[in-house]
Amino acid sequence: MRQSVTARRLPFHRGPAAWNEILGPQPAPELQDGKETADFVIIGGGFAGLSAARRLIQLQPGAKVVVLEAGRLAEGASGRNSGFMIDLPHDLASDDYAGAGDDLTMIALNRQAIAFAGSAVKEYGIRSDYFDPAGKVNGAATAAGHAHNLSYSKHLKTLGETSELLDQNQMEELTGSRHYRSGLYTPGTVMLQPAGYIRGLGAGLKQHARIYENSPATGFKRDGVNWIVTTPKGSISTGRILLANNGHLESFGFERGRLMQLFLYASMTPELDAGALKKLGGAARWGVTPSDPMGTTMRRIDTGQGGNRIVTRTCATLNPGMVPTQAGVDRAARVQQKKFDQRFPQLAGMKMQYCWAGHLCLSLNGVSVMREVEDGVFAACVQNGLGTARGTLTGIGAAELACGETSDITSYFTQEAKPKRLPPRPFAEIGANAVLRWKEWRAGNE
Repeated sequence: MRQSVTARRLPFHRGPAAWNEILGPQPAPELQDGKETADFVIIGGGFAGLSAARRLIQLQPGAKVVVLEAGRLAEGASGRNSGFMIDLPHDLASDDYAGAGDDLTMIALNRQAIAFAGSAVKEYGIRSDYFDPAGKVNGAATAAGHAHNLSYSKHLKTLGETSELLDQNQMEELTGSRHYRSGLYTPGTVMLQPAGYIRGLGAGLKQHARIYENSPATGFKRDGVNWIVTTPKGSISTGRILLANNGHLESFGFERGRLMQLFLYASMTPELDAGALKKLGGAARWGVTPSDPMGTTMRRIDTGQGGNRIVTRTCATLNPGMVPTQAGVDRAARVQQKKFDQRFPQLAGMKMQYCWAGHLCLSLNGVSVMREVEDGVFAACVQNGLGTARGTLTGIGAAELACGETSDITSYFTQEAKPKRLPPRPFAEIGANAVLRWKEWRAGNE
């Protein structure tokens, strides 16, 4: 039984959180200062942490809930993802997302997460533009990509799920690009303005919980039956802690040597003017994931989500120290510019306004860590690249566990195995990055 835990590192970000930047400034943050008490302390203010806070408030309306966010809301991973809240199987380690788990159960759980988020949008008056149930398309640029889509469509059919195959002309009508030879449309994905959703969720929760920003948890130690959580300027005494900090679970000493710390990279155009929009054509909003999981994700947004812009996401690196390099961002930006120009020759050469890295955490066996990891300490971590839906689910589940409740969510995650141990460094880092580069090369035009 641990008596004290110290954070070995705090989150570090490279490049701006573009989704947050395009929404303009937030109100001044409230910092944790001095000594106080709480029934629950949540470490992390992203999808998992804020979902946990909302679920705690539902289960125990009179409880004092405190959220500690190391930076500003939506400045971390929640403002750096691509904004796809996906209901269907989406295994990033597979060739076509199909995976090998209990897909029907996972689909049902993902839809619970989407419903939970959708009800928060209504309850807190979050802009509907930030939560758009538009579905998404798997885009295929090659024969191999088209074969992946056909395979995935067949898998979905066995699950009783609908999808629609789009031809090249339909893909051009949607995206304005002739790059895609086909696409597979699935209707259940919600397209988020992720920073807008998180900021709205935080604003709504502040009616019921204390949300401290720029207030990292630097550690926690036992004090009788309670824990004392420390911050740079104060401390909080609490009976229960919820760790909702994804890969930084390892920074607090849990699951060391078992978590893969990945960074994905993305860029965003400046706001497109009338001339660029005329050249581009296509629909005002769409989202395309690549048929090969190591390919290039593209999104187009409109003024309701922060301006008419296109987002390009590709490239990945393993960084066990959780610090992406500027060289990594610069390399990815060059690749993304090439991918953008390839898809939109009518806009070729347009310089990106934002380029950034975003932190993911995966386990070798694809499991999350959603359980009691120490007496009175509950984890909602290791989202396996599915932070919007999986983060929401693990946040809900950790809150339920902390309140002694059980559900389909707690049953699913508490029955998962522990993350498998990784090979020793530096072999794991060197080998994994070599494999990632090879997979990126193999994905080619996808």
